Amino acid sequence: MIKASAAWLALGAIFAVAGPGPASARDYPYCLQGHEWGYPGNCQFTSYEQCMATASGTLAGCGINPRMAYDTPPEPRRRHRRH
Repeated sequence: MIKASAAWLALGAIFAVAGPGPASARDYPYCLQGHEWGYPGNCQFTSYEQCMATASGTLAGCGINPRMAYDTPPEPRRRHRRH
């Protein structure tokens, strides 16, 4: 019983250290920014309010994800007119 509990605990620790997989590669629009986060910060927030709620009570703030802010928008599609 103790060995099984230790095995589950070790497995949980491995997944906690490994972190999320490829799903975290998505660029979210807001980043938690502060001294402890570096640049661009912790960019996992879908709304400004969500980011500010996480920053509440800390010395961190929220800003726009620079990957999204400076990304060039796609060119508009051209319509072909028939004559």
